[in-house]
Formats: sequence, C-alpha cells, structure tokens
Amino acid sequence: MNRDTHLALVREFTKNESLVRHMLAVEAAMRAYARKFGEDEDKWGTVGLLHDFDYERWPDPPDHPLKGAAILKERGYPDDVIYAIKSHADYLTDCPRLSQLDKTLYACDELCGFITACALVRPTRLQGLEAKSVRKKLKQVSFAANVHREEITRGVADLGVDLDEHIDFCIAALQGIAAELGLVGE
Repeated sequence: MNRDTHLALVREFTKNESLVRHMLAVEAAMRAYARKFGEDEDKWGTVGLLHDFDYERWPDPPDHPLKGAAILKERGYPDDVIYAIKSHADYLTDCPRLSQLDKTLYACDELCGFITACALVRPTRLQGLEAKSVRKKLKQVSFAANVHREEITRGVADLGVDLDEHIDFCIAALQGIAAELGLVGE
C-alpha cells in the first residue's frame, strides 16, 4: 500500500476539509519524528494520516476509532498501525500507549490541531509562529476550547520531550506543507 491508497481511504470517509487537513498535519509531524528517531517514515506517516479517517462518520466513543480499526483490518493494514491508531483514544483502556509510535501519535494529535488554530488567527499563519506564542494561547481556555490541553501535557510527558521543543518541532513539520494546510501567510 502506498500514500495514494491511504489518502484515497481518507477521502472516501472524510468530506470535511478541515478534518482532512488535520490528518495531513499529524502525518507531517509523524513523518518528521520518524526521521528524528530513525523509524519507518512511511509507516509513521500512515498512522498520522489515517488516525481520524473514521471520525466524521463515527465521532462517538468507542466507535471512533474502533470502526476505523475494523475497516483497516479488512483492508490489510498491519496490526501495529491499527494498534497505534486505537491507542490515541484515552477511553480505550485495553490499548495503552506502549511503543514510541503510539506515544508520538498521541503527543502530536491535539498539538497539531492547536498549532493550526494558532496559525489561523495570524496574518502570517505558520510563518514566524513560535512555541512562546503557542504556550500563551494554551493558557487562554476560551481559545480553541475544544482542544484538550491535558492531552497535550500528557502526550509530552509520555514522549519524554520538552514542551517548547515539541511545539517548535511540530510547527517546523507543518511549515513544510503549509500550502497544503491552507496556512500560508498573506
């Protein structure tokens, strides 16, 4: 299977462009971390790209991500890819985050959404966005209120990285696909 196959699966199940862009953002962050950790970039990118492909159809726990996991199994995806995707849901207590792949997906998921929200309110979007600005917005509970800040904190702790370094790392990964994300400045 290749990225075109994975993207076709995303498009089959997801019509909301914001959600597609979120999955693309998480894919970019996962690929960047795979390079940093010396891991399989395609596998890690696949996990990032597919982690929410079922969310639009089945947003309620535990349907998301279990419905998607069943579809991935039917389509021949590897067990470790499916497990990592299931492990990003805190409510699936039988899927604790064990591997670095699992922990990285969890650490990137909410943060990529939050970084996107931060970029969208800036005229320059991702360009020039820094960890300091993102941290400031994290303290504003009313800003991007649907982002679970405790998941960002838990993800950083589980991955064993510094928050500022993680934010800057993810921003840099997203900058590489800023046009695809609609986050190029004016």
